[in-house]
This record gives sequence, C-alpha cells and structure tokens, in this order.
Amino acid sequence: MNYRILSLAACLAGGLSCVTVCRADAVRPDMYVATNGNDAWSGRLAAANAARSDGPLATLQGARDRLRALRKTGGPAQPCVVQFQGGTYALRQAVELSAADSGTAAAPVVYRAEPGASVRLTGGREVTNWRTVTDAAVLARLPEEVRAQVQVADLRAQGITDFGKLSVRGFGAGNPSAEAELFLNDEPMTLARWPNEGFRKVTSARDPRVNVTDAERVARWAQEAAPWVFAYWHHDWAELYEPLQGVQPASNALLRTQSIKPVYGITAKVARWYGLNLLSEIDRPGEYYLDRANGLLYFLPPQQGGRAVLSLAESLIRAEKLAHVTFQGFILEACRGTALSLKGGTNCAVVGCTIRNTGHNGVVVSGGVGHTVYGCDVSQVGTGGIAMSGGDRRTLTAAGHNVENNHVHHFGRRARTYQPGIRVDGVGNRIAHNLVHDGPHMALAAGGNDHVVEYNEIHNVVEESGDAGAYYVGRDWTQRGNVLRYNYWHQIVGGTGYGGMTIYLDDQHCGHTIQGNIFERCSQAVFIGGGDDNVVTNNVFLGCWKAAHLDNRGMGWQKKATDDLKGELRSHLRSMPYTNELWRARYPALVGILEDEPGIPKRNVFARNLSAGGVWEDISKTIRAYQTVTNNLVFDAEPGWVQLVKDANGRPVRLDFKDPAAVQALGFVPVPVEKMGLYQDPRRASWPVPHAVRPVKLPEAKAKK
Repeated sequence: MNYRILSLAACLAGGLSCVTVCRADAVRPDMYVATNGNDAWSGRLAAANAARSDGPLATLQGARDRLRALRKTGGPAQPCVVQFQGGTYALRQAVELSAADSGTAAAPVVYRAEPGASVRLTGGREVTNWRTVTDAAVLARLPEEVRAQVQVADLRAQGITDFGKLSVRGFGAGNPSAEAELFLNDEPMTLARWPNEGFRKVTSARDPRVNVTDAERVARWAQEAAPWVFAYWHHDWAELYEPLQGVQPASNALLRTQSIKPVYGITAKVARWYGLNLLSEIDRPGEYYLDRANGLLYFLPPQQGGRAVLSLAESLIRAEKLAHVTFQGFILEACRGTALSLKGGTNCAVVGCTIRNTGHNGVVVSGGVGHTVYGCDVSQVGTGGIAMSGGDRRTLTAAGHNVENNHVHHFGRRARTYQPGIRVDGVGNRIAHNLVHDGPHMALAAGGNDHVVEYNEIHNVVEESGDAGAYYVGRDWTQRGNVLRYNYWHQIVGGTGYGGMTIYLDDQHCGHTIQGNIFERCSQAVFIGGGDDNVVTNNVFLGCWKAAHLDNRGMGWQKKATDDLKGELRSHLRSMPYTNELWRARYPALVGILEDEPGIPKRNVFARNLSAGGVWEDISKTIRAYQTVTNNLVFDAEPGWVQLVKDANGRPVRLDFKDPAAVQALGFVPVPVEKMGLYQDPRRASWPVPHAVRPVKLPEAKAKK
C-alpha cells in the first residue's frame, strides 16, 4: 500500500496549512482539539508569542464549525487534518455533519486521534456516589446472600433524568429502543435476570398465560414493578423481548400482555425463556436494575472500584451527503443507538477505530458511493456490527463500499437474531479480510447482487439459535452474482437441535459462487435450500458433519409458496426488471425461470472439492440429475487425508495433502490460505489481535460404506 504523502497544499484562510494524504497519521495536523481547549479559539497550538485566541478547540462540533467558518472566508478549500489530543470527549447528542462539511478528492478532511493516544468520544456519563443499600423494603426483596454487597446510586441527584425505556423488540417486533445501559471498566453489565445463564422451559401455554415449572422462583417477582421476559416462543430464530403483565405463582404462570402477539405463536414443547429487569434477581456480580420511577440505579459490582458509566447519548456521529471525510483512530463508545452513521455521500472512511458498547450497531452506511470501514475493532454492540448498503439493483449499479480488516465480535447483545457482525446490501459491495466471532446468530450477510465476500475468518457463531447460518441469505430468485471465496469458516455447529449451517442459501436462493473456502469442523458447511445456479467449487471440507447439502423443498413443503402469485419469491421477481437487456446479459438463466419448473432446483455445480472426514454430500436423489456433481475427492473415513497446517498463533498457513498428485490431477487450484483473515497494518485499531477459538461438538459423522 502507498502511504507516502501525495502533495502539500497552500494554507486555509486563517493560516492553517493542510496536507493531502493516504495515511493521515503520517502528516502534521492543521487543527487541534483538546479536552482543555475552547471552541472560541483558533484551533492552532499556542506559541510563546501567539495571540490570546490561539489554542486548541474543545469538541468535534467546534472543529466542524471552525472548518465551515474558514471556508466562508473565500478561496478554494484545501486538505485538512484535525487532530484530537488524548482524553475523553463526552457527547450529549450526536454531532451532525452534512454536505457543507465535505472535502474533495484533492482536498480531503481527516478527523483523527493523536497517534498513540487514547481518544474517547463517549455518549456515556460516569456514575458516582455509590452507597450500600439501606432501604429495608429493597433489602427484603434482594437475595439474602448479596444484601450487604448491592450498591445504589441516585441518578437524579447527579443530574441524570433521561433513562429511556425498555421496548418490545425481536423478530417481527423491531429493533431495541434507546435505553440507558450500565458499563463498568468498558464492559457491559447485565440487566438483572433469571436464570443467570441459559433458559427455562414451558409446560403449557394458553395465551396470555404461559405455565412454567418454577413456582418458587416466580413468586419472588410478585412485587416487581416492570418484569420482562425474553423468549424463543416457537422457532429458534425468532426471539421476542416483551413486558409481563405480572406473575401468578399459584398456577406457576407468567402473564403476558394480550396485545403482543409472537409471530409464530407459543409452542410449549420447544419454547424457552428467561426473566429480566428484576430487582429481586440481583444475585450475580455484574447485574443491575434501574428503578426508573425513583431514579435509583442498583448494582452488584464484580469488583471494588472501577469506572461505572451509564449511556446517555443516542448516537455519536451522524452524517448525510458527506464526501471525502475520514474518521480515524477514535474510541466510539457508550451510546444508546448506533455510534456512527453515514447516509448518502461519497468516499468517506472510518479507519482504525474502536467501537464498543453501543445500543444498536457500530457503523451503519445507507446509500452513497465508495465508503470504507477499515481496520476497526467492533465489540459488544447491541445489534449488528457494521452494516453498509448501496447501489441500484434495478440498474445493477455498484456502490463500491468496502468493509475490510475489521475485528467484529460479541455482537447481537440486545437483538439476538438477524443482526450479523457484518452486512452489505444493494449491489457491488465487498467484505474482505475480517475476523468475526462470538455471536448468537449470523456472522455475515450479503443481500442483493454482485457482492464479494473474501479472505474472512469466521468462527464460534450461531451460538444461541438454530436453523440459521453463519452466512445467511434467503427466499429470492433475483439476488444473484454474489461470490464467497477464500474464507476460513471453523467451529460452527449451532446452538440448538435444529443446527447451525455455515453458508446457508435458504428457500430457493440462487446464483452464488462458493469457491476456495476452507470449512473446518462445521456441522453443515454448504446448505442450499432448493435454489438454482449455485456453483460450489475448489473448496476444502475438514471434519464437517455434512459438507454439501441440496434439497428439493420447492417440490415439496415449499411448493405452495413457490407457486403463490402473491408470495415472496414471485413478488421479489416482479420487483426487478429481470427480462430487460441488462439483466438478460448478466443473469441469463433467470429470464425464463417461470417457464422452467421453478420449484425444481437446477444447474447447481459441485466440482473439484476436497472432503476429508465427516460426510461429503447430502444431495436429494430426486433432483441429482439436474445438477453437476463431478471431480470431487472424498475421504469420509480418512480425516487426515487433508491437513490444515497452522502457526503458533493458530493462523492457517497451508494445506497438506496425502497425495498431492491426485489433487493436482483433479484440477484443484491452490487456495491462498495464508491470506485469510486479518492482516497487520499501521491503520488497524490494534495488533496483534487475540481471539479464543472454542472447539465445538459435532454430531457423529458416519462414513459412507
């Protein structure tokens, strides 16, 4: 990569020199911001004989306004680097930027943290003045063993009065609201719940009553002001957070709110739940409860001391129609919504930032062209990590967004399903060289057309849900041209008996190319749910329970949906101009789909793959004649035939074969193993990047006789 300084520019009006750069931290800044600054000052560092108005600014908003003012003095805009000195910058609301704050290709604007310094843009406020609980009524409700340890803080006495509120959320119910959350030493604490881990079962359900087996425990909740429940009431991919009307200990019942309807109802034999927002369940270090009526925060700290922070600001940075602006090296944290969002605009970048402890996403890009999220560490986000959409599907015009070299982990904290670590939508975007792990549901998604997902490492995801995929898309014949290549997928099994797939093309999804990937210890590695024109070539499957699956659901249980003129598949098809000249040239097999037995999956290719251990393929015999399954090397009973060699840090470096000549004769193309995952770069938020890989237990593999 080219990090050299490209050019020097003349001074901005007001005497600020600026530099156009590829790597901002190699360039002298033109404007400064400091915690002891003043937004009435110039932004220049004061010299011995400087004017009294010289000195750093105090805020991001002040720097934005200073740049606006300088541009109004006349003359062309010049490149500018705004450097924030170390410290914590508290935001009570998001800083808004618009087209007026843009740079240009020749004169970009860079907001950056001082190299080597910790610069926090926080939406939180420190909570102090903790004291031991003495209220007899409260003590009586707390578990006896922790009564002497639970602390309380009066938030209103500290000027904190906006607590937000809990919201109904989950599958079909929307995203979380902007509510206050508690963090200690930069880690999220737990809203008091029971059980502390896992779920409880349901014995019977007759809405709105849900009967459970925990009468003694439920009886403790009779005095709770606002008890809530989190549940998978039917499907393991459809969760719901909802308030309880109350509890009925005599009949072992949770009383639901009649106006809230789970999308798929409640099925007692598979439902699982836990209670939350319960003062009486503060029994584990790290749990808290916020008494909104009285402004009191109760907390069982996991340690003595530490910095407790309550999130206040909904967001930190919001930009619309912004162009050629980079945000680099910041810590963005403790907000109730999404940390940074870009709507529209051109060629903006979020580089080397640490983004954590958000109520919603880390970064969201909606529309625009050529935006980049690079080298960031994103963790403990309430919903997804990084989401970028852009491009015009009707004209197949690419947006060119890029998500590269990011570490995204422990995501989906407050919304557990369909909130991937990284997602792109639209046309022509890229997900590359990222590391994604520790999530309850999907890790990656690419909805739309002509996206590239390459050189990523994904492990230990789909950890709470079932019938879900580490990469998931579904139910659309038109979302074609997407390429998944050279990714390393490992230790993926699913959290329930329904199982977790790795690459999951659900409900007749079509037109994916899956090439040169490595799947190691995945339960169902490539799972194609009845779609057409998917190409699975040159992949390596190591110890996977089932490597390749293709079923005929469009001929069976999904035939009614396939033939439904008002159903999703045909509605999605009608919404795209799939018969025009452009679409015909790009996706010729799609043009005649309605005349070509649409429920029968056709033209899928499984070729030149290597599989060792586990079971190679699970392709429905009724449709095998419509597919190409050829030139695959399969050693179900010999897991050591292919070995993935790793370095001392567990990174894969090469593939070794028992018979290299046989692999070469197959036409197998060498896989660039050493390029998979993160790579070292001075713009990364951190290096090295440790991450624990936990072995999973797969169903027992049975070799074919």
